[in-house]
Amino acid sequence: MRFNAKDLALLAKRPSCCFDKEGKLKICRVVGDEKLIEPRERWCRLKGNLLFLMKNKSSEASEVVILERCWVVEFKSKTDVSIILKFQSGEPDLYIEAASKPDCEAWAVALGEANSEGLRNKIQQLRRLIMEIKEERASEEAHQFLPSSQVDSLGEPQFTSIQRIANEPKLEFSLACKGLVAATRDRKLNTFIQVSVVHPAEHILTRYSSTEIVEGTRDPLFLTGVTFPPEYPIYEETKIKLTVYDVKDKSQDTVRTSVLPDHKEPRADVGRSFLGCATFRVGDLVKSKEQQLTLTLRTSDGGKTVGTIEVNLVKMGEFEDGEMDHITTDAQDQKCALVRECTAPEGLSGKDNLPSLNAVLKNPICKLYRFPTSDNKWMRIREQMAETTLSFHVPKELINLHIKEDMRRNQELKDLGELAPHWDNMRKSVIAHCDQMLSMYQDTLAELGKHTGSSFKSSCSKGEKTLEFIPINLHLQRMHVHSPRLKDALYDVITVGAPAAHFQGFKNGGLRKLLSKFEAERRNTGYQCIYYSPENTAKAKEVLSNINHLQPLISSHADLLLNSASQHSPDSLKNSLKMLSEKTELFVHAFKDQLVRSALLALYTARPGCVLKKPAVPRSSAEESDDLKHQDHPSQIKRQDSIPHHSEYDEEEWDRVWANVGKSLNCVIAMVDRLLEKDNSSKTKEGESDPSAADCKVLHAGGDWYEQLYPLVITLKDCMGEVVTRAKQSMAFVLLQELACGLPQCLMLTLRRDIVFSQALAGLVCGFIIKLHTSLHDQGFLQQLHTVGLLVQYEGLLSTYSEEAGMLEDMAVGISDLQKVMFKVIEAKSEDFLPIITGRREHYVIEVQLPAKMFELLPQEIKEGKLLRMYPVLFNVGINEQQTLAERFGDTTLQENINQENLELLKEYYNLFTEKMPPDCLPHFQEQNDLKGLLENLHQNIQAKRRKNVEIMWLAATICRKLNGVRFTCCKSAKDRTSMSVTLEQCSILRDEHQLHKDFFIRALDCMRREGCRIENVLKNVKCRKYAFNMIQLMAFPKYYRPPEGTYGKADT
Repeated sequence: MRFNAKDLALLAKRPSCCFDKEGKLKICRVVGDEKLIEPRERWCRLKGNLLFLMKNKSSEASEVVILERCWVVEFKSKTDVSIILKFQSGEPDLYIEAASKPDCEAWAVALGEANSEGLRNKIQQLRRLIMEIKEERASEEAHQFLPSSQVDSLGEPQFTSIQRIANEPKLEFSLACKGLVAATRDRKLNTFIQVSVVHPAEHILTRYSSTEIVEGTRDPLFLTGVTFPPEYPIYEETKIKLTVYDVKDKSQDTVRTSVLPDHKEPRADVGRSFLGCATFRVGDLVKSKEQQLTLTLRTSDGGKTVGTIEVNLVKMGEFEDGEMDHITTDAQDQKCALVRECTAPEGLSGKDNLPSLNAVLKNPICKLYRFPTSDNKWMRIREQMAETTLSFHVPKELINLHIKEDMRRNQELKDLGELAPHWDNMRKSVIAHCDQMLSMYQDTLAELGKHTGSSFKSSCSKGEKTLEFIPINLHLQRMHVHSPRLKDALYDVITVGAPAAHFQGFKNGGLRKLLSKFEAERRNTGYQCIYYSPENTAKAKEVLSNINHLQPLISSHADLLLNSASQHSPDSLKNSLKMLSEKTELFVHAFKDQLVRSALLALYTARPGCVLKKPAVPRSSAEESDDLKHQDHPSQIKRQDSIPHHSEYDEEEWDRVWANVGKSLNCVIAMVDRLLEKDNSSKTKEGESDPSAADCKVLHAGGDWYEQLYPLVITLKDCMGEVVTRAKQSMAFVLLQELACGLPQCLMLTLRRDIVFSQALAGLVCGFIIKLHTSLHDQGFLQQLHTVGLLVQYEGLLSTYSEEAGMLEDMAVGISDLQKVMFKVIEAKSEDFLPIITGRREHYVIEVQLPAKMFELLPQEIKEGKLLRMYPVLFNVGINEQQTLAERFGDTTLQENINQENLELLKEYYNLFTEKMPPDCLPHFQEQNDLKGLLENLHQNIQAKRRKNVEIMWLAATICRKLNGVRFTCCKSAKDRTSMSVTLEQCSILRDEHQLHKDFFIRALDCMRREGCRIENVLKNVKCRKYAFNMIQLMAFPKYYRPPEGTYGKADT
């Protein structure tokens, strides 16, 4: 990049008002953690993306820093006043030190927003806020629009808010037309209504939503209503324009969006013609006695009347209770007309009015429908979709844990002590690779920390490296059903793209294949190291975790014991001893494993001075790690000086060191018992001693409690320290073998598994929190949660052909790994309700925070911190054209194996459920016989191996709902196939559980797919209201998974 030096010099000397920020800073260049020179004070001036460095305010610019492809690292310490500016080009970092913390933070913000990326983010933010800014502005147009009585003394308009229940939509209404006039007498009208909003502070018309298309009638009744979410700026003074169109070609009717400006005359090429329009004020509808308006539809010139339109205010707690005068239907043409009668109010359901959910759910989209039931009543359905902040929160927490765990492991490898040259070189190589991976995790975390804007990752971004830990298109899909004769019901499904490592690709398959292949290669080619099975390496990680957890606890309880002794408090002494005994027993039990003994022997042979007659130590079997001592036969090892050999290793020494901890604890217990006994009985002779303390060294009986316990506690700590040192080194040696046998594939597989698990975990945490919130008043579910655990059922729609087979392999491993996740519910101590994640790769605990009032509703077992288990299962059925290829020319055994394996897991959960739970814990309309029949039916369908047998997914979803489980639906990007599946599931539930009229099933399905939340999801992802299907693809789809005409076409996916 070339710059004109003279122009830059002139720019640097311009007045202060011309700069974005200026001031004194101490600056120097940094490489790694080392400063090249001491920081020097410079006068700094920021203009756009140029940072000028000058010796003083009046001098020439000595250096210009271009703030592109760089980021700011800000230290969170309250006292630190410095930041680091890092560059992608690799040039030395820029260390910047300010005079104070506020000044430092101000410079960090200014520098972070100075580059072009920051400018783009600003522009996007301003675009999002422009509607708010316009409404707050006291414009001349608003004065003309509003009555003078509503303008206060300051000249600013005061708009009248609509009073609604908290977290409920501000306004909802349904629509119907009557007596529409066609342009030609014989033409059958295919109509829809476009809804536009005129905000009271301006005259700009904004398209908001549309109804579905009703075919072949001049009196259309629209099943799709209009709903305005709680945060939408709508007032009584807001005007709503309703425009009726006649659709001539449905295949071209996909250009309607809610973001384009309205046009008086639509373009002729969109396959529709204008019929008429009408406008009303929101206040007129809200204040009308019957909560209904009948408007006259007129042509664009306002002259000719072309029919009427009815607007009915809707409240989910009320429904049309009267019989319908007539509902005429035709299964083929789907004609319908309605005459509305009276309404009867009923209690509102408060299940989704949960304030603490606002912490995890963002940007809700609501849709409203009304469908007829089989007994000619009307039910109302509110469809909602929301993204979640957990999409980024969970991966960031998880990466942070990975970084800490890997740093701890690297330090443990360094602490192994002196090793023979072969093993030392191996260790250096492993640490070097591990440091590279650690750096990559840290860079990823830094990039995610800079992310602003939407809280979901679009399908177009699934291949981005910086976002590879983030789940794709994660949303809550909710259906709230209000039926005349049934209780209100909520049905939730979490939709998310299949957890997979898209950036790494699927050329060599996914995790399921890669892990199996890697394990076979490691077993057969590990001639340079000792082979340990995956079970043994997992055990080694568990032992290290237990050490790191228990050692500080034991030390803390030992100090509390001495403190109690110094205070001469018997009760406190007893309690401290009890806690110390419990933790020490757990500590001793953690090393009752042959792996520690065999690893100590292997580590002994790896010390300097030991050489092998053979070039390598033979591998022990995968199943029997304790055979290690047999593989290292004395004849295989000799010292370089031929003095001692392997047989001189004292195998019993570890037993003695390990047992000393227990003996030391027994001495402490005996001494405490003796002190308490003497305290209770003054008649006891001073020289009398307790038999259990015969082997303990006891100080003079008349001594102080503290003085008598102190040496015993010190001995316990010393013994424990010796055990910790040896055990840590031996387990670190096992991990060294695991890493050394598979570099660099081992670390790359760990990375891939972390990526997939991160995506899966974010969805699971979201699903658990939503399920917990909606079931807080269901005592049966809460009992099931802590007694049995939570069933989590994933529905996969991936094919077993080409790349999607690799995605399915990734997904299967990621979902299986969720078994090592436990949940714990705690009471929130602040307004931050985001979950807290602790643990390591083999075991995670997710702490879900609830407000005090909600926490009190939980059973005592959950309130006391009982860990809650998860039971994830995956059933996959490919439905697209690639699955057709796999079934005819490829292989479907992957899908068959996954379904069979997970059927067994589902049966295990059912058996556990029937064992531990009373029969009456199932909802009243669900019986155990139903579940047995469903499981048997599912088993038969999986065994049948029919092509595209979607009944497997329907059965699995039904079983999950009956067992109070959490439902997930996944395809490649949770956008197109997922939308077809979710809408089909919703309509099936309405038909099977809420008596949806059979003649309206297809029309309800088309409504949800054409104008529902899922088409909005497509718009969010690819900025286009079209499902990414073509006609040839859809020919391969099962019948009910095909979208309505006009809603699909060429689009990026």
